[in-house]
Amino acid sequence: MENLNYAVVQVVHNFGAVAVVGGAVCALYSGATAALRHKLAWLVGFGWAAQIISGIGFAAVSYYYYDQFPDIHDIAMAALLIKMLCAAFGVSLVIIYLRYSATLAIERRHLIWLLLAALGITALTAAAFLRWFS
Repeated sequence: MENLNYAVVQVVHNFGAVAVVGGAVCALYSGATAALRHKLAWLVGFGWAAQIISGIGFAAVSYYYYDQFPDIHDIAMAALLIKMLCAAFGVSLVIIYLRYSATLAIERRHLIWLLLAALGITALTAAAFLRWFS
């Protein structure tokens, strides 16, 4: 049952990662309309929420089965911190975009999408280090 719980959390985490990276990269496509970018902002926002919730889910499953949080050190802890910061900044940028995109200059909107893509790629890269160094 433990493996099933981890697998379910991992599925949510993986779909969140796809939404975060894929949504941001898709929004950078020059043919994307403002309406599409607005929908993609919601997708990316939900993706970051899935990352946060499933990240908490990993800790909760570990705590449930072992009465302690995972024992990670050094590189893995740094990777986890990077992922957490990416998620916090990602959610913040999505909120800013959804709230102010109608009044932001095109360059600012493009910058937000570049930052969202970079945060997603950084979080995905950190995930590999977290996985293999924990």
